[in-house]
Amino acid sequence: MSRDIKELKAQANIIRRDILEMVYNIRSGHLGGSFSMVEMLTALYFDEMRYHPATPEDPERDRFVLSKGHTAPALYATLANAGFFPKEKLLTSFRRIDCMLQGHPDMKKTPGVEMTSGSLGIGLSAANGMALANRYQGHHGRVYCMIGDGELNEGQIWEAAATAAHYYLDNLTALIDVNGLQNDAETKNVKNMLDIKAKWDAFGWHTLEIDGHDFHAIFEVLDAARNHKGQPTAIIAHTVKGKGISFMERVVAFHGKTPSKEEYQNGMKELKEAVL
Repeated sequence: MSRDIKELKAQANIIRRDILEMVYNIRSGHLGGSFSMVEMLTALYFDEMRYHPATPEDPERDRFVLSKGHTAPALYATLANAGFFPKEKLLTSFRRIDCMLQGHPDMKKTPGVEMTSGSLGIGLSAANGMALANRYQGHHGRVYCMIGDGELNEGQIWEAAATAAHYYLDNLTALIDVNGLQNDAETKNVKNMLDIKAKWDAFGWHTLEIDGHDFHAIFEVLDAARNHKGQPTAIIAHTVKGKGISFMERVVAFHGKTPSKEEYQNGMKELKEAVL
């Protein structure tokens, strides 16, 4: 594990540029929630997780499940930069009919995608199954599941949370992207989940809370999750929706809005000029 924070910040910036370019290119896709989780994806795929793009079915690999599947642009850009498929596919395949990069992740079409998702709430249940299977089969891979804070409205998340704690799935880590916005409003105004950390604590999880854009904090809790025994770990990551482009940050419209040509150009300029 190199943990070169400057290098990881540079990689995160590249991923954000790729996300912006692919969404603008096809005039469709979700920018805001993709941008908010980039640091966590970068930390996982470029330092923490064990995997080999050439052998994506390795039973000992670590696995990542994107439960909030509409933010597929971030996952695709990450997978491409990690070597799972050529980067040109981001522009030639994303959200095109019969292509490998569908609007939501499809495990049958895209190398590196562990679980088909998009119907919100199902990812943690699938991650539970993977973690249990690893235990029963004697594999040592860890399972990571990214959940949106708006997705916490789904009852299935809490059923899965109770199940994971019941089976003491300490090889499972849930990352909750708390950016405070969903689809068309603030999460607290759609359904106020109140104290999110207290809820995960009450469901029997080892719960940690961080700034989801701080690599030092991310690695601290990933280390803690890996070393903690007897409970699954929930990482409550406070983030900024649209992070990285000033006029998109904390703007609910950019949940699914396609940027105009001027917005695309200004956003790309900001990312290219960012001080890392």
